[in-house]
Amino acid sequence: MTIAIRYFTKSKKGNTKKLADAVSAALGIEAQDVSVDLSEKVDRLFLINAMYAANIDPEVKAFLQRNSAKIGEVVNLNTSASGKSTLPLVKAAAQAAGVAVSEREFHCAASWIFINKGLPTDDDFARAAAFAKELAE
Repeated sequence: MTIAIRYFTKSKKGNTKKLADAVSAALGIEAQDVSVDLSEKVDRLFLINAMYAANIDPEVKAFLQRNSAKIGEVVNLNTSASGKSTLPLVKAAAQAAGVAVSEREFHCAASWIFINKGLPTDDDFARAAAFAKELAE
């Protein structure tokens, strides 16, 4: 199975990047920003993102559009301070691009200003890594 990891963050806290790094270390595959297009077709794309103003960033949507012919299935991993998952938003954007999305996802709370201080934890990153390893097999 061919796998790629892409992430998007604009946060200075770096929770989404840390999540991407945990998945990258677990799978032994470099995590790259969504500004880097896929060079080849992949069976599974681990897409790591976060909620911004109740939506996913337009760069995530643009990545899915640009790379739709190279993605077999998207697996969504995300963080949010609101507690809401980005899965429905990623699913809508991916389906608009003709890309399948796994119903399985990893989601955890993240801090923002004074909300969810200290989250995600090292345990959250470990759980994300284990989730990715399970879906990569």
